[in-house]
Amino acid sequence: MADRSVGPPEVHQPTGALPTVGTRAARPHRSRPGRTLTARAVLVTCAVSLVSVLVTALVAVPLAVRGVQRQAQDTLAAQARMTAEVLRFRLARGQPTDERLLRLLENQGVETYVLRDGRVDRAGLPPQVVERVAAGQDVSVRRLVDGRPSLVEGRALGDGDGVVLARSRVTGLWRQVLASVWMPLFAGLAAGVVAGWLLARRLARPIRQAAVAAARLSAGDRAVRVPVEPPDEVAELAYALNGLAEALATSEGRQREFLLSVSHELRTPLTAVRGYAEALADGVLGPDEAAQTGRTMLAEAEHLDRLVSDLLALARLEAADFPLDPVPVDLVQFVGAAAGTWSTRCAAVGLAFRVELPDQPVPVHTDPGRIRQVVDGLLENALRVVPPGRPVVLAARPAGVDPVAGGMVEVRDGGPGFTDDDLAVVFERGALHRRYRGIRKVGSGLGLALAAGLVRRLGGTITAGHAPEGGAVFTVLLPAGPDRSRTAP
Repeated sequence: MADRSVGPPEVHQPTGALPTVGTRAARPHRSRPGRTLTARAVLVTCAVSLVSVLVTALVAVPLAVRGVQRQAQDTLAAQARMTAEVLRFRLARGQPTDERLLRLLENQGVETYVLRDGRVDRAGLPPQVVERVAAGQDVSVRRLVDGRPSLVEGRALGDGDGVVLARSRVTGLWRQVLASVWMPLFAGLAAGVVAGWLLARRLARPIRQAAVAAARLSAGDRAVRVPVEPPDEVAELAYALNGLAEALATSEGRQREFLLSVSHELRTPLTAVRGYAEALADGVLGPDEAAQTGRTMLAEAEHLDRLVSDLLALARLEAADFPLDPVPVDLVQFVGAAAGTWSTRCAAVGLAFRVELPDQPVPVHTDPGRIRQVVDGLLENALRVVPPGRPVVLAARPAGVDPVAGGMVEVRDGGPGFTDDDLAVVFERGALHRRYRGIRKVGSGLGLALAAGLVRRLGGTITAGHAPEGGAVFTVLLPAGPDRSRTAP
């Protein structure tokens, strides 16, 4: 897991290319009045707005009338339900109609009709409404009542009884409005079309340029640049597209470097496996050497398996379905169990393995399998780079005095450690591998990136620094309880 990676390569502006997002110092910081897209759009649309206000007001009148009528219908329906409930209660007790309720409705402009045994108490209602209510059906319609257009709400009470409320409504208002505003409406429409055409013509040119540049960018042309010109909003778009082109070029360069390093890591064990397999197939190796050859091939196959597993884990790490099973864990017991395995491995290669544990439990909430994967990766990294005789320390301790602060796991070693420049890129995928390949022992360049991603998905943090033993220290901070604010990506 000795991942070493260079930092982001310095990006030079191509000759004749326009400034990009990263070169903000070359951009104007103060906008003069009238140069912004917003200001120009306001100047063009002010005249349109004066006409549009009048047009909107006139067009909104019939809409408002219909809205009031709908509200009145809903209010009348609520009054009908209330009146029906009151009358049902009184009829069930053999009491007469509540005159106070009828007068209250009359004061609100509502006419009340009461049906007894299918007969209405006074004339005026359409026969169809009377028949439907008497038949046990509720009614919500607009009909002529006493020759006036009215909103009608009827509620059946059963056995031919019922109540019908009617309220007069205004009609014909939209026709009057339409007759008086058709000329301003036409003028406003014409003015809006002309102003919109002029504005669109001005805005279309830089937007078309940006669209062409984006198409070339999506086709793989990373040298495309958009001219930077006023107004300021168009210039911002140009800066963004130019910056995107630079970022894509840089990202693709890093991906190529990463693929080259991974292909090198894959080729090394494959070459060994292939060589031994050919030797076995040609009968070059005797029976006495077969066992050692098998062990070597098995070790190389395990190396390949770890590399492929790391690649698959990195590919799935940001997926929403990445399997995690966080549960309460005592770091003291967890580190103690891991120490039993790693003390033997460290002793086999001559490393001084040491465990540091507190006397009291250190409770955290995490996935023990995933954190064991992180710890194993960090210790595997130490075994790779720490020379014989030097220490490797696995420690656990509380993150603070308060138990809710969580717990920490540390892996320290006496190996070559990191420079300050290394610490800036230590968790970048393949960074340290590219930096130290051919200089000292390195891994695939994936382990530390995978460890950082796993800890982040579990709601914790991982940092790297200089260990008191002279090498590197990795500190994993884990939460004491579930991180409810964290959402899956």
